[in-house]
Amino acid sequence: MKVLILGAGVVGTASAHYLSRAGHEVTVVDCKPGAGEDTSFGNSGQVSPGYSAPWSGPGLPLLAAKWILTEKHSPLILRPTLDIWMYAWLLKLLQNCTAEHYARNKGRMVRLAEYSRDCLARLRADTGIAYDQRTQGTLQLLRTQKQVDAIGRDIAVLKTYGVAYEQLDRAGCVAAEPALALTQDKIAGGLRLPGDETGDCHLFTKALAAIAEANGVNFLYSTRIKRLVAEGGRIAAVVTEAGELKADVIVMSLGSYSPLLLRPLGIHIPVYPVKGYSITVPIENPQAAPVSTVMDETYKIAITRLGNRIRAGGRAEICGYDKTLRPSRRAALNHSVGDLFPLGGNLDTASYWTGLRPMTPDGTPVIGPTPYANLYLNTGHGTLGWTMSCGSGRILADMISGRKPEIETADLAMSRY
Repeated sequence: MKVLILGAGVVGTASAHYLSRAGHEVTVVDCKPGAGEDTSFGNSGQVSPGYSAPWSGPGLPLLAAKWILTEKHSPLILRPTLDIWMYAWLLKLLQNCTAEHYARNKGRMVRLAEYSRDCLARLRADTGIAYDQRTQGTLQLLRTQKQVDAIGRDIAVLKTYGVAYEQLDRAGCVAAEPALALTQDKIAGGLRLPGDETGDCHLFTKALAAIAEANGVNFLYSTRIKRLVAEGGRIAAVVTEAGELKADVIVMSLGSYSPLLLRPLGIHIPVYPVKGYSITVPIENPQAAPVSTVMDETYKIAITRLGNRIRAGGRAEICGYDKTLRPSRRAALNHSVGDLFPLGGNLDTASYWTGLRPMTPDGTPVIGPTPYANLYLNTGHGTLGWTMSCGSGRILADMISGRKPEIETADLAMSRY
C-alpha cells in the first residue's frame, strides 16, 4: 500500500522505517528542512522506560499549585491564554489525578516504553545506527532527606512493573557518577535505573531517515501541510502548499500540531502542547561531566552526557503554541547544571532551545485507527516521544499491515476517550 506520513519527527520517522520494512510504499511530508528538526531536535536525550509515568497523579494539584505560586525555579509555569482547548485539556488532566487512573495510565506507558526499548535495541543491532548512545542507566538524584524518605512510593511502582532499580546512598551516587564527587555535599541519596539509555534524538532521527530513504522512503521536506480532505468516510487527499498528496493510508504524526488538522474533520483528541526547554553545553573537562543521565529531582531537570556535550532539559510551560525563549527558564537549567557539574563545561557558551511536547492528559500516546477508514494516529507522546518512538512505529506498522502487534494496543487508541 501507499502510506503517507504527516510529520518527520522521531515518531513519524520511526513509523516510516517500520512501514517500509513491512513492504509499503512510504512518503513522509514535513514543513521543516530535515528530519527531527522540531520537538525531536533538543530534548533531554533520555530513553527512559523507568521514568514512564503520567504527570496526572493524586498529588499533582497541590504540588502544581506550590510550584506555580512559590518556587523560584519552578518546574511548572501556567500562562493563561484565550485558547479554550487549554482549559479543556487541564480539566481532563485533573480528572486523571486519582490513584486508580494513575495505576492504569502508568501500566499502559510502561508496557509501551519497555517494548519500545526492546525495538530500539533490535534496530541498533540490525542497522548499526549511531547517535551518541550510551546504555549506562539513569540516576535520579535526591538532594534532601525528605526526598529519600518519599522514594518508597517510586520503588513500589517499579517493583509492580518489574523495572530494575538500585537505591543508593551518597557514596553509591558518586560511584555511579564520579563527577558528583565534587558536589557530593548536595546529595542525600539516589535511585538508579540501570535499564535506561541515553542518546541524541536528533542524530538518531536523521540517521534513521537516511536508512529509511536508502530503503525507498520518500521524504518531502520544507512542505507545509494545509488541510485534509475527507470524502465518503476516508481521507481523499492531503493538501499541501506544493499541491495535493494522495495515498491508501494516512498517518497523523505531527505531535502538538496534530489536533489542528484533525478538528476540522470532527476528530477531537486531547493532545496539547507543553513547552520544554534545554541547553547544550560543550564539555571542557570530561572527568567533571556526567557519565549518563542525572535526573535532578528537586528541579525536575535531566542532565545527560551526549558525546562531547552536556544536554540539560526540562521545565513545563503551559502557554499554547508560544515558542518564546524566556531567559528565566534558562536560569533554572543553568543553575541545576552549574550546581552539580560546575567544572564540566562553560555555561556561557551553551546553546538554548525550546520545543512543544504533545501531551495527553493521561500521559499515554494515541496510536491506532480513527473514524476515517484510512486515517491512523501516532501522536501525543509528551516527554517520552524518544523513549516510545520505535515501539510506536512498530505497532503502527503491524496495525496497517494487518498483523497482530506484539503487545496489547487496544487501550492506546483514541477510542479510550
